[in-house]
Amino acid sequence: MKEIKILLLSMLLAVVSISCSENSPTIIDEKVDYTKVPPHFPPIPFPVNNPYTREKVELGRYLFYEKLLSKDENLKSCSHCMMQEHGFSDGREVSIGYGSEPQFRNTMSLSNVAYRTQLFWDGRGGSIESPAYRSISLIYILGSDTNVVNKRLSEHPKYPEMFRKAFGDSAKPSSYLASLAIATFVRTFISGNSAYDRYFLGDSSALTDEQKQGKDLFFSDRTNCSKCHAGFMFTDGKYHNTGTTTHYFDRGRYWITWNNNDRGKFITPTLRNVEVNAPYMHDGLKRKLEDVIENYNIGGKSWFTKDTLMKKMNLTPAEKKSIIAFLKSLTDWEFINNPRFKDPNK
Repeated sequence: MKEIKILLLSMLLAVVSISCSENSPTIIDEKVDYTKVPPHFPPIPFPVNNPYTREKVELGRYLFYEKLLSKDENLKSCSHCMMQEHGFSDGREVSIGYGSEPQFRNTMSLSNVAYRTQLFWDGRGGSIESPAYRSISLIYILGSDTNVVNKRLSEHPKYPEMFRKAFGDSAKPSSYLASLAIATFVRTFISGNSAYDRYFLGDSSALTDEQKQGKDLFFSDRTNCSKCHAGFMFTDGKYHNTGTTTHYFDRGRYWITWNNNDRGKFITPTLRNVEVNAPYMHDGLKRKLEDVIENYNIGGKSWFTKDTLMKKMNLTPAEKKSIIAFLKSLTDWEFINNPRFKDPNK
């Protein structure tokens, strides 16, 4: 009889344990410092009006992969266009939004997005929080109704508790607070442990001879690559026309400034994890790194705002290959495979 009671008690505890695990949020490893950055990077600039907390990162991680933010059964999440295996871009020529509607630009990588002060190819975004919030209701992205989303989140078995932990005991789930949490999560997307970074920090064996040759070309006055792809982010944060086409139907920065000298200019994208970010350029029409390098090698196509740095380089096949090898040394495989950025429900 005693054995039967013990068995029944064990079964009851097992049921309770399973029930709790299904309804309780998965806790992010408290030993991990999500604000830690590589020694050659500045601290993550969390904004005063949306300061960092571990609980907010945890909530943001769930919401980044949450399909309930989308309109209906044709559900998508932020991760639909920002996939970790692509450096948090989507591997498509242009983004595909709600209802399989194509947008008109390529998705930019979220690698190190915390350090960017101007978002999107034309720089129209100034903070991560704003597009995170607007994407929920924009018809061509998630196409949802924020009131519906608020109700879904409030009725979810996990989220009310997670919102209280992240924003205080009186906080209720809402699309606005969700955008703050998502923004906090993506600010932790710090990528700075590529082979090049290890070389930069003193490991001379981190790069192959071919990659070193490509590095020397990249930083030379002959190619001028590093004039625009500068600093630890490999971008100057400025707008350039690189002659990728002769018909800039998308006028780029012009749509923001209405300055005719900005027609066909787009912000310099980061080159970090560029190996996994194909296809390339604002319209995604350069499908391979070889295509990108060749555009620069010929000095780009004619356009009246084309950057004066764009000149023929007359690179040999071996030189082109070495530059591409160097660009691949900027891939941070630890970042690409980091489990703390993955879907917590899988």
